[in-house]
This record gives sequence, C-alpha cells and structure tokens, in this order.
Amino acid sequence: MHENTSEITDIILNAKERAIKETSREPEPELTKPINWPVECVVGPGLEGAIACETRIGYVNGSKGWLIYRGYNIFDLCAYATFEEVSYLLMYGYLPSNTQLAAFKKKLVEYRSTHQTKRLLMSFPIEKMKPMAALRLGTNLMRQEFTDVDSDNYLSNVVRIIAADEDSIPMETKPRGEEHAIYEFKRQQREHMIKEDLKHATGFESCFHLLSGVASLTGAIARLRCGKMPVEHDPDLSFAGNLIFTMTGKKPTAIEERIMDVSLILHADHGMNASTFAAMVVASTLSDVYLSVGAGIAALQGPLHGGANERVIEMLQEIGNEENVPAWFEKKHVKKEKIMGFGHRVYKSYDPRALVLGPLAKYMTKENKESKRLYKIAKALEKEVVKTLGAQKRIFPNVDFYSGIVYSSMGIEADFFTPLFAVSRVAGWTARVQEYLRNNRIFRPRAMYVGPYDKEFTFIENRGRNIKT
Repeated sequence: MHENTSEITDIILNAKERAIKETSREPEPELTKPINWPVECVVGPGLEGAIACETRIGYVNGSKGWLIYRGYNIFDLCAYATFEEVSYLLMYGYLPSNTQLAAFKKKLVEYRSTHQTKRLLMSFPIEKMKPMAALRLGTNLMRQEFTDVDSDNYLSNVVRIIAADEDSIPMETKPRGEEHAIYEFKRQQREHMIKEDLKHATGFESCFHLLSGVASLTGAIARLRCGKMPVEHDPDLSFAGNLIFTMTGKKPTAIEERIMDVSLILHADHGMNASTFAAMVVASTLSDVYLSVGAGIAALQGPLHGGANERVIEMLQEIGNEENVPAWFEKKHVKKEKIMGFGHRVYKSYDPRALVLGPLAKYMTKENKESKRLYKIAKALEKEVVKTLGAQKRIFPNVDFYSGIVYSSMGIEADFFTPLFAVSRVAGWTARVQEYLRNNRIFRPRAMYVGPYDKEFTFIENRGRNIKT
C-alpha cells in the first residue's frame, strides 16, 4: 500500500519530529508499573482516575502527547505499518511476519462476507435510522449469523463460570469481611472454562468477524441510506481501500487508500475511554464479544464521546471564511463557549493524532475547493485558539479537529464520521476484551448512598402529590 505514497510517509515522519521536539522521553512512573492489588488511587466522579486493570495494549501520556500501541509509537506505526498489521499487533502483542500477515488478511477478506446480516438489515428502515443506530443493530444481527449462543441447543457451563469469579474474600460484608479484599485469581481454571464455554462467541475468530464485519456493514449502511444497493468488496483492495469503496462505490486512489489506512491506525485504540470501558464491562460478565462491541458502539454514539468531528465541520461552515475567524472566535471566547475540536480530557499537549491529521488534511485539499476553504478556516481558527488558550490552559487541536476534513475530502458524508471511528476502534475494543478475559473479574464499583434510610411507609390513600423523595 505504501507504494506511490511516499509523500504521506514524509508527512507522518515530520509530525514525529515535531512531537519529539515538544516532549521529553520519560513515561509516568506511577502509571507504568505492575499493580500490587489492592491499589490506592484518587478517584473522581465517573470513576475518573480509577485504576481498573493492567494492560499491555495501549498507553496514553496526555502531558507529553504520547500514544503507544504495544510499545510502538503511533508515528512509526502510521509511517511504516498498515491497519491490518496494527490490528494483528493489538490482538496478538507482536507485529506479524509476511506469512502471518498473509494468513490474517486472507481471514479478514473471508469474513467481509456478511450476506445474511445484510439481508436482515435491509428489512429495517435503514434510511430513517442514524448510521450508528443501524451499525449497532447490524452488530447484533451478526451475532445471530455467526454464533449459536441464543439457540435452544446451546450448552453452557454457567454455574462453574460463576463460581470461578468468587475468587476473593470480600471486604463489603463487615464485620465478617476483611479490611482489604484478598484476590486469588484461579487463572488456569478460569481460562479453561471461558475457552470451552464461549469459544463460539468470545474467541479470536469472533473478534476477526467483527473487525471485518463492522466495516462491511458500515459500507452497506452508507449505500442503503442513499437509496443504493450495497456493493461487493474487492479482494484486491486493502481493508482501508474496501472501506472507501463499499461506502462510496468508487475505487479509491492510492493516496486516499493510504490516508484512510493511517486514519484507521490513529483511531484503533486510546486507553480506557468510555466506549472501551463499556465494552469491557459487558465482557466482564462473560456475555460475548458481539454484545461487547455493541456496547462500545452505543457508548460511541453519545455526543460526549463520538461525533465531535461532525460538529467541527458544522462550525467551520458557520464561520464561512478565514477572514471571519478573529471576530467569531472573540465572540465565542467572551461567552466562554466551547470551540469544537479543541482540548481533550487526557491531552494537555498537542494531540499526536492531530499532528498527523492536520498536514494530511492540507494534503487532501489540494484539488478540492470546498475542503480547501474549510481547511483555511480551520488553520486560522487553530492559530487564534492556540495563541489565546494554548500556553495558559494547554488547549490544542484534538483528533476531531482535522479528521472530518480528511474524510469529507474523500466524499464521505459527515454522519458517517463516527461509524468510521467505530470501524477502527473494533480492533482496540476486541483486543482489550481478550486481554481482560484472561484474568477476568466482573466490574463492580460502589456508589456512596446519600439518601434517607428511616422513612415510614405511607399507604396509597394517604399519599399526597408533593411528598419529598
């Protein structure tokens, strides 16, 4: 895929050089070491700051602007690898050989065929559904096509599996409980039971079904929503190339295919974000990976998680042209309104993904007048925001600021920006689910009860309308 796209590689390596100049090389020692359970940490609302597990899959250092997959920095992976290689890396922990990659790609090509799921999907009013809702539905239909977990004949070792999770002496039942939980983790017994009981719905093969299937369904949904029939995938195209082809019906150029591939790599994993956590919570119950990915899609559909790049395009359209930027920004700044595509919950430096996507957006707009107009507005807005908020509040462009311009330059509609995010993130979701299940413990945080506990029961005939709860 990298043939005839050396300019793209140069753009990525230049972004790497910029990142190296702006950050130091030390990791966070308190967040990069094995855990000796139980662990003490400062936890905020929404479990912010809570440590839930160990992982070898991905690492985000927000203060330095690092994004690491399995030890490799995101710039090297974007410059030299493909999305297929990165997906293999996330799942298995190492980059594949030529033989391993060929076998993996062959499997992904095979699993692109989801004919039964597409037929079922076409029986729904897809044209009236939001793409993410249709994709969530399609994932559940895939579960019916590829597994038998809901059939009457499916046999389960539920009792034994449930017993395997009771591997600690609890501290929730004082005075009989302990001051601290004592964790035993009967790993071999747990792994064997999970493998035997859930191999048809939680194993690696199901993860690969989802990786290819979600991409295939995204293409089908894009076609169905504009009144066209889905197109068959092209076995000669890469994962990224087929994604563009099945969505637009047009064969991508080498540059478009490469840039989509880079975009997928950039979005593949990003720590314990909301959708990843949602997928892992469902998996921890020993449900299955199809429902776990469905939960991830559902979380990503929320406007606080996915969809920001759609709002960025709307914002740039609202501004109109680059000359309007200073006045528009000043008005928003005075009112303390959020500027879409800036700032991040984790990053207090330049988002490394934006360092790559910004120059790629510029490159993609060379022959697209509308995209070029939006890019010029975006660059002018970035200058104003960073000048005003960068040094003081550490607010910089995030991954969403330029990604929408990249996608729209390929002819992809704005309401499919978030489904593209989901297609890529399936790799991270499934890898983290597989990793967590090896030493699974069902998620069970606690809530602090702050309500009353001594109310007297009131019979219905004596209840008024204004009784306080």
